Formats: sequence, structure tokens, C-alpha cells
Amino acid sequence: MKPSSVDPAILAKAGIWLEGNYDEETKARVRYLLENDLNELVDAFYRDLEFGTGGLRGVMGVGTNRMNIYTVGMATQGLANYLRMTFGEDTGLKASIAYDSRNNNTLFADITASVLSANGIRVFLFDRLRPTPELSFAVRYLGCHTGVVITASHNPKEYNGYKVYWNDGGQLVHPHDTNIIREVLKIKSPAEVKFGGRKELITTIGEDIDEAYIKEIKSLSLAPDLISKYHDLKIVYTPLHGTGVRLVPAALQAVGFDHTIHIPEQDVTSGDFPTVRSPNPEEPASLAMALDMARRRDADIVMGTDPDGDRVGVAVKNHRNEFILLNGNQTATILTYYLLTQWKEKGKLTGNEFIVKTIVTSELLREIAVSYGVDIYDVLTGFKYIAELIRKLEGIKKFIGGGEESYGYLTGDFVRDKDAVSACCMIAETAAWAAARHMSLFDLLIEIYMRYGFYREKLISVVKKGRSGTEAINRMMDQYRSDPFKAINEIKVIRIKDFLTGKERDVIKGTESAIQLPESNVIQFFLEDGSKITVRPSGTEPKIKFYFGAKGLLRDKKDFEKVEASLDEKIEGFVRAINLRI
Repeated sequence: MKPSSVDPAILAKAGIWLEGNYDEETKARVRYLLENDLNELVDAFYRDLEFGTGGLRGVMGVGTNRMNIYTVGMATQGLANYLRMTFGEDTGLKASIAYDSRNNNTLFADITASVLSANGIRVFLFDRLRPTPELSFAVRYLGCHTGVVITASHNPKEYNGYKVYWNDGGQLVHPHDTNIIREVLKIKSPAEVKFGGRKELITTIGEDIDEAYIKEIKSLSLAPDLISKYHDLKIVYTPLHGTGVRLVPAALQAVGFDHTIHIPEQDVTSGDFPTVRSPNPEEPASLAMALDMARRRDADIVMGTDPDGDRVGVAVKNHRNEFILLNGNQTATILTYYLLTQWKEKGKLTGNEFIVKTIVTSELLREIAVSYGVDIYDVLTGFKYIAELIRKLEGIKKFIGGGEESYGYLTGDFVRDKDAVSACCMIAETAAWAAARHMSLFDLLIEIYMRYGFYREKLISVVKKGRSGTEAINRMMDQYRSDPFKAINEIKVIRIKDFLTGKERDVIKGTESAIQLPESNVIQFFLEDGSKITVRPSGTEPKIKFYFGAKGLLRDKKDFEKVEASLDEKIEGFVRAINLRI
């Protein structure tokens, strides 16, 4: 690329960073890009890094479109301004800050603490990396008005992020999400940011919060006697170089499990994630080392958490004594079944409890909840909506648990986000319960399928880049609405939910009813055999996602593999039918 081909507006923005009140290291990097890498310069300055409904996430580096001390500072100033507007100047504003293992983690956490304290806000800053759910817990435990965690979840190592929480410990929801975005957008320059932190307003926190958090996790246990009996279950655990190394083994030990097997190379905290291509427990390759360790040690269960410790992947043994990876729906199913069974056996179900799942999560959770007489609610995709519902029903109904297909689960309400630390403990407890019944977690899953129906899921993402890709995705969604499927793979569509119009249509009866959820560009097709297909454009990436859920019958556990294969074939039929319109 030649300088003459670069948009003058981009060169002007880069010029401001060369001449303005920026540190010399930053200026030197901008000069280097101007002289040596114009493509990178354009990407770094062609837009401002967007503060979305959850905060910031982007590649680290210099420029307006990058995660750096200036973009983080401007976001924090906008947050501080909104806090003062909402709660008042003299209300003793408080904030908690945590960070995971990402590169520049302490740098961005310290900048956030400095700006908040410079604005007169008392800050509680963790002394070292902690899981995201512990930040959610700390917000409530310390009575904070907000919380910030520096994390890019499972994104590649080049990324970092800035996630904001509200005073209930949940991620931002309406109206605070859009209001904070508005305040952040008003900050046009780092010159408007109060960077001069007030040390007297910054308090370091650490083990005291750990102890309180683990105490709450321990209180979730429904079968301490079984844990005592099966305390030596062999659990292989990997934090994938992230925050889980600090809390998951400690929590398992506190609950009563004392045989956690580590992968030393992956216990190493590193934002470069040196042993994995991606630190994402949804991807089988990320758990390869853990699975190898489990085979060598003849372990009972494998668990791996993502860098910020809010999601967990699980592997269990099948009937051939081979480890297989559970998908997010299967883990959520096993946990829900265990929780409700134990609550019923212990007489804890009063008719005033509830379960929550996202709309793209398996309908099997609904079948289980209904069979126990427990209310179950659907919310839009994103755990923040589960937290929002918990808050709405606080003092009215008792939250038992919730989950989403993307490996996020929550038991109890002292955390208001998905929590891999407590989930690891509850999964281990479920394994102990199964063992007491002479079963494995795989056996337990088959038992559920035989009782409620065999549900099989698959997610396919279709990438459509650029403006033309966005237009193509919009045309696809328009077609699904104007000319909806009457049948998919020759199975009749009986119900259609359109979350953009807020209407649910009963195709058989020809009636419509309102969907009691916020507007969202999602459409779902329910088939007469119990299968479900959801179409959802991504809100953060140039892709459209298709969630396929097929349902079948499993009458004999010996037929598991045969029925599984038939459901996979059914899903492939759904995929072919959908592909005709892509």
C-alpha cells in the first residue's frame, strides 16, 4: 500500500496520536507504522474501537481501533460519568476490578483503577488474576455499583477486552448498556480522561474474597455424604493457562474432592497460551493434553476451563471406556437433572422454583423441568439475560440453576454470570451421585435420553464477510420471514417464533401470540417430531449461525449409537434443506 492510497482521515487521526499528549513509546510505534506498515496503520485507525453492550474487545496495539491504555481510559471515563449521573456525586461509589491471564492484564486493570479513583470512586482491585465469576461475586459481596474484568474470554492471544458489570453482579442490560455506550461516545479524546489515580481510594483485595466465594460454592452441595464416599474420584483438570488454576482445584478440595490431576504445562499462567491453538474448551483440540493425561491415569472425568474461568468443557467415559467430549447442551442437561432430582428427594421443591435457559439451548431442559413441576424460562442468547431474570424474580421465586449451550452454567444466585468454578464442583458431585448408583456420567446421560427423548444438537456458522456479506445475511433473514419453511427435511413445521417481530405463530391452528422477550433478529422453526432449528445472525462477527436440534426415541441403551447415528443423519438432512437457501 502506498501513502497516497491511504484515506486522508486515517492519516489525520494517526497525526493526532503523533502530536497529542501520548507517551513516547506509543508515538514511536505510530511512526513505525507510517513508515513500514500502512496496512496495519489503516486497520489501527480506520475506526474507533466500539464500546458494545458488554464493553470493549479487540486486538491490542496503538490506534483508535485497538485495545490500549487510551481506549481503556476513555471507556472508563465514560463509565465513571454514567455512575455519577445515575447514583449521584456523593453516594460513596464503589467498583471492583479483576483480570485474567491476558497479556497487558495488569496494565489495563491499573489504568481502569486509576481513572475510576481519579473520579472519586472507591476501587477494590484484585491482587492477581481471578475468574470472571469471582468478580461478579465481589460486586455483590462488597456492595459495589459496578465491576470491570479485563478479559477477552477465549479469543486469540492478540486480543484483550473490558467487560462491565452492574450493581447486581450481572453484565450490563438495558437501559444501562445503551446509556453507558452513549456516555463513552461523548469522550472524544484522552485529554478528557482523568488518568491521575488517587491511591488512597484503591484497596487491594484477594484471599478474603476467595474464602467467601468458595464458602458459598461449598454451600451449594446437595450430597456431602456422597462426596465423602467418593472423594477420590480421579478428576483431570486444566485451566488452559488461565485463571481457573487459582480457584478450581481449591474449590474442589474445599467441597471434598481430593484427587485432582493437573497438567503442569497448562497450569502455567500465560497470555500466549503456548500449548493450545485456541484456549476455548468448546474446541476438542484444546483438551487434547487433558484427555491424554486422563487415559494415562485412568481418570474418571476431564474438565477444562477457559482463560477467564466462566465456561467449562467436560469429557466422560463411554461404554467402550473411551473418553468422549460432552457438548454444552449435554452438560447442562446432566446438571439440571441432578439438581432437580436432589431438590425433590430432599423435599426442597415447593412449587416456587425456576430454571433458566437461553432460546438456543436444548429443549430437553424444558422436558426435565416440567416433569419435576419446576418453572423454566427462556431468555435471549447471552448469560446477562439469565442474570437479569434472576434479579427480576428475586424475592418472588427461587433460582435453582441455568445454562446455555455455549458451555456456561450457574447454580445458585450469589454469582450473576456463568461460573465454571462452581460448575466444576457440581459436575464432580453429579459424578459422585452417579457412581453411588453404579453409573458413570455417560450412563446418566443415557438414562435421561431414555426417559425424556434423545436430543442431538449441532451448530453451523456461515461466514459472510464485508458489506456484501452483511447484505446477504439480511436477505436470508428476510426470506425466512417472508417465505418461511413449511417443512424441513420433509418434517412439518408446526410453530415459528420470530423474535424480531415478537410473534409466535402456531402453523397448525393459524393463531399468533406475543413473545415476552426483547426484540432480537432471531427466528426459530419447531417441527412436529420435536426438533428445532434456530437461525441467528451474530451480533459481533460477520456470520450467521444455525442451531440444529433433532429429537428421537431411545428405548434401549444398547441402541444408543444407532439412534445417535440416525439423529446425526436427520441433522444432515436439516443442513441440506437449509443450504438450499444459503
